[in-house]
Amino acid sequence: MKKNYIIDGNEACAMGSYLFSEVCGIYPITPASPMASLTDKWSSTGKKNLFDDSVKVIEMQSEAGAIAVTHGALQAGSLATTFTASQGLLLMIPSMYKIAGEMLPCVIHVAARSLATHALSIFGDHQDIYATRQTGFCMLSSSSVEDAYYMSIISHLSAIDGSLPFLHFFDGFRTSHELNKVSLVNEGEIRNLIDYNKVYEFKNRALNLGKEITRGTSQTGDVYFQNTEVRNTYYDKMPSIVLKNMEKINKIAGTNYKPFNYYGHKYATKVIIAMGSVCDTIRSVVDELNNKGDKVGMVEVHLYRPFSKEYLLKELPASTEAIAVLDRTKEPGSLKEPLCLDVIEAIKTRNIRVYGGRYGLSSKDVPLKDINAVFENLSLNEPKDNFTIGINDDVTHLSLKPVDIEIKKDYKEIKVYGFGSDGMVGASKNFMKVLGQRDNTYVQGYFEYDSKKSGGVTISHLRVGPSKIKAPYFLTNPDFVVVSKDIYLNRYHCLKDIKKDGILLISSDKNDKELNELINNDNKKEILNKNIKVYIANLNELNDKYSLRGKINNIMCSYMIKIAGYTSGELNDFKKLVEKTYLSKGNKIVQNNIDAINEANSYLEEIDNKIFTITEDKKCDKNITNEILKLRGNMLSVSDFEKYKDGTFEGGTASSDKRKISQFVPKWCKDNCIECNQCAFVCPHACIRPFSLTDNELIESHIDKIETIESLGEKGKNFYMAISESNCTGCGLCMQVCPGKHEEKALEEGKYNERKDKIADYLFENHDNITPFNKYTVKGLGFQKPYFEFSGACAGCGEAGYIKILTMLYGKNMVIANATGCSSIYGASLPLTPYKIPWMNSLFEDNAEFGFGIYNSYKTTRQRIKKIMYETRDDVEPEVKATFKEWIDNMDDDDLTLAIKEKLSNSDIPNELKKLIDYIPSRSVWILGGDGWAYDIGYGGLDHVLHSNENINIMVLDTEVYSNTGGQKSKSTRIGSVAEFSASGKHENKKDLFKIAMSIPNVYVASISMGANPMQAIKAIKEAKEHDGPSLIIAYSTCIEQGIYGGLTNSIDEQKLLVDIGYNLLMRYDPTEDKLVVDSKEPDFTSYDAVFRRELRYKNLEVKNEDEYEKLYEENINASKSRYNYFKDLEGK
Repeated sequence: MKKNYIIDGNEACAMGSYLFSEVCGIYPITPASPMASLTDKWSSTGKKNLFDDSVKVIEMQSEAGAIAVTHGALQAGSLATTFTASQGLLLMIPSMYKIAGEMLPCVIHVAARSLATHALSIFGDHQDIYATRQTGFCMLSSSSVEDAYYMSIISHLSAIDGSLPFLHFFDGFRTSHELNKVSLVNEGEIRNLIDYNKVYEFKNRALNLGKEITRGTSQTGDVYFQNTEVRNTYYDKMPSIVLKNMEKINKIAGTNYKPFNYYGHKYATKVIIAMGSVCDTIRSVVDELNNKGDKVGMVEVHLYRPFSKEYLLKELPASTEAIAVLDRTKEPGSLKEPLCLDVIEAIKTRNIRVYGGRYGLSSKDVPLKDINAVFENLSLNEPKDNFTIGINDDVTHLSLKPVDIEIKKDYKEIKVYGFGSDGMVGASKNFMKVLGQRDNTYVQGYFEYDSKKSGGVTISHLRVGPSKIKAPYFLTNPDFVVVSKDIYLNRYHCLKDIKKDGILLISSDKNDKELNELINNDNKKEILNKNIKVYIANLNELNDKYSLRGKINNIMCSYMIKIAGYTSGELNDFKKLVEKTYLSKGNKIVQNNIDAINEANSYLEEIDNKIFTITEDKKCDKNITNEILKLRGNMLSVSDFEKYKDGTFEGGTASSDKRKISQFVPKWCKDNCIECNQCAFVCPHACIRPFSLTDNELIESHIDKIETIESLGEKGKNFYMAISESNCTGCGLCMQVCPGKHEEKALEEGKYNERKDKIADYLFENHDNITPFNKYTVKGLGFQKPYFEFSGACAGCGEAGYIKILTMLYGKNMVIANATGCSSIYGASLPLTPYKIPWMNSLFEDNAEFGFGIYNSYKTTRQRIKKIMYETRDDVEPEVKATFKEWIDNMDDDDLTLAIKEKLSNSDIPNELKKLIDYIPSRSVWILGGDGWAYDIGYGGLDHVLHSNENINIMVLDTEVYSNTGGQKSKSTRIGSVAEFSASGKHENKKDLFKIAMSIPNVYVASISMGANPMQAIKAIKEAKEHDGPSLIIAYSTCIEQGIYGGLTNSIDEQKLLVDIGYNLLMRYDPTEDKLVVDSKEPDFTSYDAVFRRELRYKNLEVKNEDEYEKLYEENINASKSRYNYFKDLEGK
């Protein structure tokens, strides 16, 4: 029996894998993490595998650890699995060689993803899996969501039968995150496929008591070679074993899997060979061309390793004259890409021309017209070799020009523009699930994201039709476009290719005139020329009434159901899914969403599309930043990147974004202001800044004196609070923290004002405050210029505020090495770069070592400068000699060395010193990263750097969870917290990084919480910078993954609460005096349960298991009490 599911590739693969796994070693990485999360979730609820046990899930500190624990489990006789992608797979390579050499039935499931080279990309291609093709793992490819289930099973069956490990892969995002309606056989039928004799044959080989065996010996050249070659026969037999297991699946599932599957004309002359999701695109083009009388075909590769010449030639039509091999990778310096090389070797006895091509790097879309171009290329007398598709290569001229092709389709297309974290993607998935439940309806959903955790544009590509949908490419001709933020219709060509007489739904509070002024000409032309029906929903009142905090996603999807012509039955089913989705957030949130949906119809209206008029187009410079911001990055040519070839981009471009994403922005009420600058301190995006201005500066800034107040502490100057309204994210932290006067706030919500925004732009760019205030106070710091502004961090992000403060204190003299994670993504998601100082990301696991290398390079170079000055001091002018001495005596003085650089730049100095002039200023190297890096994957490097006794600074942005990959537990996660990989609540205590660092000689350590005690945070950062040796600052950071009641708007109050109740301790340890200071007041542990009541990461456990909740709550509070007592006792010694 088969059953229909509406799932994505990750879930399909995990469903198959779970059945065969006894142990899973896991570690989070995008886009593979959901497979591990689902496995952990199913295990925690008691789901059984084929051996009637729940899978033992073990989260490790890195992918190297995950594969190592998998390796150990296999040697001890358990069938073991892991899931990974990209750099994570590369970290597994050493163990993969071991596992293959030891002939263990391991299976690694990979959501294939780009590798970090000139830049990081979380999106899909085959670079990672090709990097492992030499390890000895057999490799099996899936082309679709349904394949991901069946190939997962085939890989496990074949690993067991053939005593060799498998790597099963599918395209990251394109398949891993594609939602599709699939038909899968039930678990009972799968159980009958497994050869239990082979399973116990494997288990009998286990490392076990009573066996006098030794494994992992050291061998020399006399025997190593022979011992390697003896395994050849197992690889020779594997293609037939895989085919046998494919045929088992074919029999029960009605599929037609083979190591290579041919599709197309029986007498094809032109054939494309490929693997992965692109195969379904090729299929569609093959059908259309053959219907027109052509003779073309495709070979879909499933078994990539061992590569079977025999099975490939069986499938390839004898009539084949030319082959194009498509590789989703780039191997610089190679004559051909990997799959192409294998094909050439396999068919060398046949008189067939073979041409290689590259496509789809980093999830680059592969539309039908690009595949058509490949067939067109094969028709030429001299086809282009080593070609590319999907890009315009105007440098090496290898790209093929797309060739348009139209295919018949029986499905509708719906395109949904959302805002990252607004819920539109989740609501679109529920919309798909509701429609797909009907027997005669099939659905497909693919979701475009940028790299940001929230705040970016999301585009949902939804298809609905009466037959199975195999279209792994973007929508081509949408019937219906939904836009959840009206500003998108100003910035982007949202209606490009919309169908004639199509439908547009907009969420907007604008009237007809304002809407006409807002929407750009490209979109208005589409509306008018194609007679688009336009619906507007002004949802401000509903948003406020039901405290939706801008999350209007469910209302918008209810409109989609209605406007698309579906019935009340579908709407009721959608409401049930909303209830299920939001249940863990509490009954009130569920009811608010349902009530809002019930009332929504009265807020929807159709408007006359004749209100739109075409106006004169505004000119806009065509540059990389602007093109990517307008979602036109795919139209950029290779030559556009010639000056960026090594991945170096200009910093500080985030100021050009001006997203205007917040409906309301803070407005300064000067009469209520006490000039404390707390608002500027807490703003994570540096959108609000105080200025102390002379009368002349007011005139230059176009500010009326009446808009200012007297600057307290600076006679004759005017205080003005500038707000970059277009860059504000609307988090509300500034308003929350404002003390105001007479119970009236100095900041209140208001609408966008273009004049005030332009004033802020001018001041931010052109004015540096020169004030007498101490920058190591909240007020004084507020006047300092931030060198980190307008990042892509979540609204109210708890991490970004610390980074902003760091740059305000030391920006001109600091360099940042940033671990991969949230902070690297919002710190450098092209084209927006918020840093105006040197910043770089290397990898996740190596950031401490990477930053240490930067530090030592600077140190070495500056020592060389010192040597040059000593050796040439008698050969220069007396004034220069005196400057040399001044520099040598004050090498680490930030302001003085900056001035000395300027002085020496205009002096006659030795040529070698001229070349090193940029190294004259002192600089502090700051190593930044999250708790996933510091507590887990990067801990070894962190420990080494802390033991170095070098003057280097480390800041850990501690959210107590893997924020960037979707909220998995780390060693910083506390007991009782529900997170990905701890579905039933974490049972282990938090690693005490403070205590560990304290034990290392000459390490300054501080734990801070800027919302709880701003001055303690500033003081700790100052002491860390001034300490002559390693320093470590553990900065508690609020995060959306914590599920704070009321959202991150309440994060300042939350930080205060967590310190007041003893959950967090504010401390500083100075090793030069061997002195620990506990800055926290004595905690009120009687109120400790507040954190469990106010944060979903804890409250969710109560919903799942109240007894376990009570138990883990007690363990959590006892751990906090014990920790407080421990450090308080130390403080007194």
